[in-house]
Amino acid sequence: MSDAGRKGVGDQLAEKAKPDSQKTYTEKAGETVSSTGDKVMGAVEPQGNKSTTQQASDSVRGNADSAQESGKSYLQNAQDTLSSGAQSVSDTLSGNSKSS
Repeated sequence: MSDAGRKGVGDQLAEKAKPDSQKTYTEKAGETVSSTGDKVMGAVEPQGNKSTTQQASDSVRGNADSAQESGKSYLQNAQDTLSSGAQSVSDTLSGNSKSS
């Protein structure tokens, strides 16, 4: 059972269990909207008003979101490094190398 206005843990698990490749556009859009709404509700609702299940769900989601953001940061850094290296090689090969 979920708190009022919140997505139930069972619903969240069911959404994660079905691969995105098997979901319709409507299912994906609906999940995105409801997940965003649930994140907002979780952020503004005081911890003391949440059920134990909802507190646990919010905690797990928060950790997963943090890990996802960290992963994006690492990926972006790697892409920036590769792009910079590629630009340096291109500049060197074209004779546009900058001297320090």
